[in-house]
Amino acid sequence: MKLKIGIVGAGAAGLMAAKYALDAGADVTVLEKNEKTGKKLYITGKGRCNVTNACDRDELMKSLVRNPRFLYASLSLLDNEGIMRLFESLGVKLKTERGQRVFPESDHASDISHALESYILSHGAKLLLNTEVRQLLIEDGVCKGLSTDKGDMCFDRVVLATGGLSYPVTGSNGEGHRMMKASGHAITPCRPALTPIETNEDWPKELMGLSLKNVNLSAYASVKGKRKRIYSEAGEMLFTHFGVSGPLVLTLSSLLPEDYRETELYIDLKPALDEARLDARFLRGFASMPNKQLISFMDTLEPHALGEMILRLAGVSAYKQINSVTAEERKRIEKLVKALPLTVKRLRGFDEAIITRGGVSVSEIDPSTMQSKLVKNLYAAGELLDVDALTGGFNITVAFATGALAGKSAALSEART
Repeated sequence: MKLKIGIVGAGAAGLMAAKYALDAGADVTVLEKNEKTGKKLYITGKGRCNVTNACDRDELMKSLVRNPRFLYASLSLLDNEGIMRLFESLGVKLKTERGQRVFPESDHASDISHALESYILSHGAKLLLNTEVRQLLIEDGVCKGLSTDKGDMCFDRVVLATGGLSYPVTGSNGEGHRMMKASGHAITPCRPALTPIETNEDWPKELMGLSLKNVNLSAYASVKGKRKRIYSEAGEMLFTHFGVSGPLVLTLSSLLPEDYRETELYIDLKPALDEARLDARFLRGFASMPNKQLISFMDTLEPHALGEMILRLAGVSAYKQINSVTAEERKRIEKLVKALPLTVKRLRGFDEAIITRGGVSVSEIDPSTMQSKLVKNLYAAGELLDVDALTGGFNITVAFATGALAGKSAALSEART
């Protein structure tokens, strides 16, 4: 007789759990409170769904920020290469772009959710949309089913894949954390991750929308009482009305320590030039236009608004004649070009965060099966767990992998009553 498995959540982890449970011969019911499946998938990758990353295994593991060892078994079952093969087998043609990011060839995120939804429905899964799960039904330490707004439902196994707290408009409101906590599980404190950063300084708002390419962003924070560089990467970022955002900033947001306030940020606007070569560039430029205003030279170096801001922060008039700029003033300007300083005030909220940092403590989940160590026949997967990764298709890879293992394990496990 087939095991009856209830899967809560029809996102990346839940849909993949359903597929793997069906493939293992289970009777599967997916419960989703939204009106459609994969609601968060629709907005990932700016609506294109960065479905995974085509990097090698070492790079994949390096991109897992928290609790990477917990994911060994999941990724052994379904890694990034396996995800690409799977979707190609489901008829979704894929392409690889800059940074090894993998997208549907159509640039439509809906292709990913539709492929999984079509598969599970064609293989006999029951999909209950607009169905809210309110609590787990647990008796004597064994999960027996789910209490929903449509009544109680009995299952042999339950897989929770409700997501975290990011993008609450998609339904991620922490209900899975609440249910797991009510069943005795520890929840590691949650905070936004892969999110923009607010700064103490107000001047970035005057440069709102200005994008920086080929810059280097470094961050220094207090770690165990010592100032330490926690991040230094080259790439792209941008100024916003509240501070900074863009790829470099999103990655940094996931690496900040718990007490991240007053973390110092430095933007190297000319990473290809060391201090000596930058000074030579200034001297050549000054010599070629001695009677022009200083801003005229800055315009050859940076976008006009940024050049003006650098001069203002350096305390040098933009309209000063170049041949009257002192050596000390020139050095102050050069210092800002190489290390434009900002300080972290706070992270932006969950409504802007790509993922959630924190969640169900992995010490209470069996990494080889995704089954709870505290409640029998209860499994957890995806962003609900205290695992997260860098941007670039890695977090959805984690969701697919943990979902696959949870679904397969639930379907193949022996009854534990």
